[in-house]
Amino acid sequence: MASAQIRYSIPEEMPKGSFVGNIVQDLGLEVKRLKSGRARIFTEDSREYIGLNSEKGTLVVNERIDREELCAQMSPCSLHLQIIIENPMELHRVNVEILDINDNAPVFARKEIHFHINEFTVSGARFSLDSAEDPDVGVNTLQTYTLNPTDHFKLKILSRLDGTKYVEMVLQTALDREKQEQHKLILTAYDGGSPKKSGTVNINIAVLDGNDNAPVFSHAMYKASLAENSLKGTVILTVTATDADKGTNGEVIYSFSHGADRTSDLFNINPDTGEITVDGAIDFEKSKQYEINVDATDKGGLTDSSKVLIDIIDVNDNAPVITIMSFSNPIPEDSAPETVIAMINIKDSDSGKNGQVRCSINPNLPFRIKLTSTNVYTLVTDEVLDREKVSEYNITITATDEGSPPYSTNKTVALRISDVNDNAPLFEQQSYTAYVQENNAPGVSIFSVSAKDNDSGNNARLSYFLEDNQINGVTSSMYISVNAETGIVYAVRSFDYEQIKELQIRLKAQDAGSPPLSSNVTVTILIKDQNDNAPQILYPVQPGGSLVAEIVPRSAEVGYLVTKVVAVDVDSGQNAWLSYKLLKATDRALFEVGAQNGEVRTLRQVTDKDAVKQKLTVVVEDNGQPSRSATVNVNVAVADSFPEVLSEFTDFTQDKDYNDSLTFYLVLALAVVSFLFIVCIIAILSVKCYRWRQERLFYKSNGNLPVIPYYPPLYADVGGTGTLQHMYNYELCRTTDSRKSDLKSVRPYSESLISLDASGAQTLPHLQENCGMDDSENPQKPPNTDWRFSQNQRPGTSGAAPPPEAAVGTGPWPNPPTEAEQLQALMAAANEVSEATATLGPGTMGLSTRYSPQFTLQHVPDYRQNVYIPGSTATLTANQQQQQQQQQQQQQQMPPQPALPQPPQQVEAPKAAQTPASKKKSAKKDKK
Repeated sequence: MASAQIRYSIPEEMPKGSFVGNIVQDLGLEVKRLKSGRARIFTEDSREYIGLNSEKGTLVVNERIDREELCAQMSPCSLHLQIIIENPMELHRVNVEILDINDNAPVFARKEIHFHINEFTVSGARFSLDSAEDPDVGVNTLQTYTLNPTDHFKLKILSRLDGTKYVEMVLQTALDREKQEQHKLILTAYDGGSPKKSGTVNINIAVLDGNDNAPVFSHAMYKASLAENSLKGTVILTVTATDADKGTNGEVIYSFSHGADRTSDLFNINPDTGEITVDGAIDFEKSKQYEINVDATDKGGLTDSSKVLIDIIDVNDNAPVITIMSFSNPIPEDSAPETVIAMINIKDSDSGKNGQVRCSINPNLPFRIKLTSTNVYTLVTDEVLDREKVSEYNITITATDEGSPPYSTNKTVALRISDVNDNAPLFEQQSYTAYVQENNAPGVSIFSVSAKDNDSGNNARLSYFLEDNQINGVTSSMYISVNAETGIVYAVRSFDYEQIKELQIRLKAQDAGSPPLSSNVTVTILIKDQNDNAPQILYPVQPGGSLVAEIVPRSAEVGYLVTKVVAVDVDSGQNAWLSYKLLKATDRALFEVGAQNGEVRTLRQVTDKDAVKQKLTVVVEDNGQPSRSATVNVNVAVADSFPEVLSEFTDFTQDKDYNDSLTFYLVLALAVVSFLFIVCIIAILSVKCYRWRQERLFYKSNGNLPVIPYYPPLYADVGGTGTLQHMYNYELCRTTDSRKSDLKSVRPYSESLISLDASGAQTLPHLQENCGMDDSENPQKPPNTDWRFSQNQRPGTSGAAPPPEAAVGTGPWPNPPTEAEQLQALMAAANEVSEATATLGPGTMGLSTRYSPQFTLQHVPDYRQNVYIPGSTATLTANQQQQQQQQQQQQQQMPPQPALPQPPQQVEAPKAAQTPASKKKSAKKDKK
């Protein structure tokens, strides 16, 4: 807040619109500042003599100014203006002094003055004359008097304490009634103006005969003090005058001189006693002192005059006056502390302590009031405001003076707090949980959320939005929508409990403020299950074309567990509670079904009379409303031996009620199998072409590179040449993990076999992929004696003979054995591999490595010297001397080798025909 003060002087009686002063230049302001700040003039009274021209920034005369009417005899006479500019608040004081012009002439109260003067009146007698009144001040007021003629009298001009002048007529020469009985004089009063103005009064003097003593006052001046607001009739003082004459010439009459008309309404004097009393309302604020001229006149007309000074004592009889100069209403709630709310003028007409004012406001309010300049206070904010707590304040301004007793004045203003968007919406709960039945109709309302905003107006107008988050890879807007106005949550699609059981979405409530504020809430939507899925039978599986039956021995006791019907229901809760019932049975007295567990047990002892073929129909129902069910047929064979069951098995009649979709699945399966068959044929042809090209490339490059065998992880690879011919490569793989043990027979490899003749320089032609070819088609050269195995070097443990149960080929070694003999040899080798981890010695392991084409004997590494079995920590090595000899021989004969080619793809050999023993084992395995 800024303030300044400037002073102008103008004469009175200026015409309306006259220029007073340029406040824009004098105060250093700009004209646009006056417009933007809504500049205006504030005066303590209601009349505005001076106006503000906001367009030019000048002060002009707004109405006629009469200094005498405005200030009477006070000097100097000034108008106190206050220019208020807002945004920011500025206060500028302007004092305009009204200069007096000589527009009033001196005026006497009477047109004529009559005196009765005794002829015995001595020279020097004084006669008080009426004083002229001139409202002007300074040099323009009354300055001098003249008396004409001056034969017997002269004027004596005197001054009062307040500076006003009065005259007395003094007798210079004695009067002689006999010469002149009447004297007519003219008293003229002049002011000091230019030109001078004057006023006259006629003095008529009648000369009396006789009384030659005038009354005389006891004091030339009387003083008294009077409290303002004294009651009417209060005695102020008593003046006394004495007359030396006797009789009627000695009787004295007291009166106020005619020049005291201004005080005649306030005071009264008893003409007989000289007692002066209060006759009107005495107000200290109007006049602080009164001066009265008192005359004492005897019956002979002789007079004497005295002066009475009455000092008025101030009394605290005026309460402070509160005027709101400016008031900003409403104010925003985010107003900073020390923000000016109102500008207040407080004035007390009393003086001294009675006029000293204390200003305060009611406590416990976030405001305070402070003194800015003389009699001007500002109301400012003291704390941060919050409209949501208090939206309106009633501020009571109290002004109290220091008098005794003190007077106080209250003024209440209502201040409204305007809203600011400082509150985010708040949901009623931190999170919501809603439920919706599955298979609902799209567009159904699920739930309704509601939020509150403590702000008002647009700041409290809320809109609801759905935040897009991913639910199972799909945005939440594909499942849920929300009404922006009401907050009602709708389902966009129909839900399936079996696909999705719970949705978590986030809703946002946002107000319409600027900037907008928002808050989020999580809504968990739980899908409630409906019984819309029938139970599904997992076991027993309904056969398609073959017949499966449970075998119950005839020696079965009561409660024998025949089988167990296993069913599931993808629904949840009681919709998934399953119960089992026996719907139909060949013999209801023989079997029962557990209602809760689905176990089929015997009710009684099985007898020989019971039929071998028993057919049960079990129905599975859930606990939904309405319930759904599924049925399953259980075939039971009552027999003690499997051949007995087989003899009766063909007599079982199957139901002809096939599902309509069975044909479709069969056709589809046939199409898929045909497609896979064609793909396999194309793949085999492609592989053949690829291998043929590779072989041509190897022949042209004369590459003698070994093919590094590949063994599957966790498998032990055992190659054997035991009872089979050398041209038949077979591979036996077993897992080191007993849970994954398997037997795999592979087809012979398509690569050329190594020539075993002594020269070691020839290779056999490429063999056909046929494990069953005989010797006549592919003649075999006699094996090299260096690579023949002795009897103790056959597959198996070191020095161990073949197991007695192993089948021995009928043909001479190495003639190919029969198919059954090959299978037995493979099984025997597989059993021996698992025991040979720590016992195999040099020379007990046959060759099991596939060799690339054109690889000669001298390039073949001795795999008997170092054998590694995957899944085992043992490494089988030969003697050190034999290894060194072979390494030296290889270094001498081995030419530089090119990069190793990739190993050829392994092709699984066709399975050998089952022997009766293998069939029996496989049947037991399947049954288990």
